[in-house]
Amino acid sequence: MQSKVELRKSLRRLRREHVASLDERTRALLFMRPPGAALALVPDGASVGLYHAAAEEAPAARYAQFFQEAGHDIALPRFQSEGAPMQFARHSDPLGGSDLVTGPYGLMQPAADADILQPRVLFVPLLGFAEDGGRIGRGGGHYDAYLAAHPDVVPIGLAWDVQRVDDLPQEAHDIAMRAIVTPTRIFGPF
Repeated sequence: MQSKVELRKSLRRLRREHVASLDERTRALLFMRPPGAALALVPDGASVGLYHAAAEEAPAARYAQFFQEAGHDIALPRFQSEGAPMQFARHSDPLGGSDLVTGPYGLMQPAADADILQPRVLFVPLLGFAEDGGRIGRGGGHYDAYLAAHPDVVPIGLAWDVQRVDDLPQEAHDIAMRAIVTPTRIFGPF
């Protein structure tokens, strides 16, 4: 079994190559609307946490637009500083991002004056995943820490199909997803 460091390096390369191989028109059609099995995990009126996708991550903006149009409050991760715990704050412009600023890790996040929200459902970016809901992220532990502190939150992973691995090293602090959505299928709910 590869170490997490080796696996992350390999998965980053695979994801980068996969996204580069996608035609822009095709990529624009993916992750437009959550599948029914994922929607069944989202209670009526629940705040929904998503993320502003980095370069090769599965895009989440259309999901944010979908949930916002369905009447849900949308929240994105926000960090006050490096090392600070991840919080979620209101996001009001899913497709334009006019309410976002660059955060301490170089990622786009809601501005400091955006209201803090507690999502009931959280769509999580994945670097890799197993068919049983296991995941591996970037390595900062932010999502695992947030989910451990908020055990009632329903985590749903978003990933490209190429990110599935057969042998995923897991540790006690790694939190599994309730479901994982790719462009071609949904794994779970678990």
